[in-house]
Amino acid sequence: MKKIALTILLLIITLSNVFGQQEKGIIGYENWLNSWTEFKPNKVDYGKATQILSGEINKDTKLYKSEIYLLSGDVFVTDSTTLSIEPGTVIMGDYKTKGSLTISNGSTIIAEGKNTDPIVFTSNRSVKKPGDWGGIFILGDAPTNITGNKSIINFGLNARDAEYLKYGGDNVESNSGILKYVRIEYAGKRTKSHGYFNALTLAGVGNTTSFEHVMVTYCEGNSVSILGGELILNKIISYKSSSNDYEANYGAQCQITNSLAVKSPYVSRPEASRCLNILNNNTLENTDLTKKQTSFDANNLTLINISNDLEYDIKVGLVNEAIYVGNSVTFRINESVISGFNPAAILDKKIIINNDSLEKIVFTNNYFNNCNGNIFIKDKRINEDLENWYGSRAFDNVYSKGPDSETFIDAKNQKKPDYRLIINKIVASRKD
Repeated sequence: MKKIALTILLLIITLSNVFGQQEKGIIGYENWLNSWTEFKPNKVDYGKATQILSGEINKDTKLYKSEIYLLSGDVFVTDSTTLSIEPGTVIMGDYKTKGSLTISNGSTIIAEGKNTDPIVFTSNRSVKKPGDWGGIFILGDAPTNITGNKSIINFGLNARDAEYLKYGGDNVESNSGILKYVRIEYAGKRTKSHGYFNALTLAGVGNTTSFEHVMVTYCEGNSVSILGGELILNKIISYKSSSNDYEANYGAQCQITNSLAVKSPYVSRPEASRCLNILNNNTLENTDLTKKQTSFDANNLTLINISNDLEYDIKVGLVNEAIYVGNSVTFRINESVISGFNPAAILDKKIIINNDSLEKIVFTNNYFNNCNGNIFIKDKRINEDLENWYGSRAFDNVYSKGPDSETFIDAKNQKKPDYRLIINKIVASRKD
């Protein structure tokens, strides 16, 4: 009896240790990408618009699943108004007018879909392409590190009142609403003066705003752009964006967990297309050094570049680094998977490599796979110091050269992919 009990105890301990080692990248006993996601949105017929949204929404409004809505031009939710969206509702951005939706500072959006009934923002074209429409802007009054602490969204939006475009303030707990089980497809229109729109811009958004189960697909600009504010993102997906998947700037305080970025060298722009692009401010003159500077804390991310011939794609310059860390940034990434990049990460060349700076840039318990180099300083291809630093036992990073078929459960499945990590045929399955 004692032998049996001891055997069971040893088995439990062994399994606990094995599963503990697999807790890298996106996690869950089940594939949480199922049901609500759509990896081939060009195959979906959403129907024709039955209602038009335009100009300003300045009284509490609810959108219903029984209708299909068209964003005609730049639409603003203003005057402390709440826009509520029923699960299963489809909102289309108009291609001709490059429709967009802005939730102005003080207003809220309640877009709470369901696992079986997500809310969808998409293009109204029959043949959809990245950049068909603008995107979604959510503006709050949480702090930034911009001098004066307030700024204006500068994308050329056609607003009647400049107040609709302002963001930033002193309210860390600013509440702009909820995005849950939401898909955003084919956003990121291009402008002559302001570059590409982002699919989802979060400017001065506070930490009581909720973002969970949000998928951005085929965006021509950045998938998610975080400008200042303080927020938590959980179970976010960026799929085959042309530009950056997640960008943080202007003193953003961001925590992101259990989230995914999927790159394709045949979709991404070679000049600037990273999974994580973490900056502090473009110019020192505009930076208030008394404010918090950008801090990005990432846990259980899977950053993957899907390539048919990775060696060739790297050789011809189609593959970039997965992560770019700017100067004066605090950056931590833990228990994450970085697979198929050139290299895994680049640090800004202004960063002086010493104990003080490296205490702010932390890579721990990560799984580097099939990367052409790991962590470099920009424009320097000799990185022995960094390799020795991050390769030490203290950081517990793992390095591998395995193919996707042996690294992920089912990364090649075009309809229902599963990007959870496999090591020794064991699934990363910590309950989240």
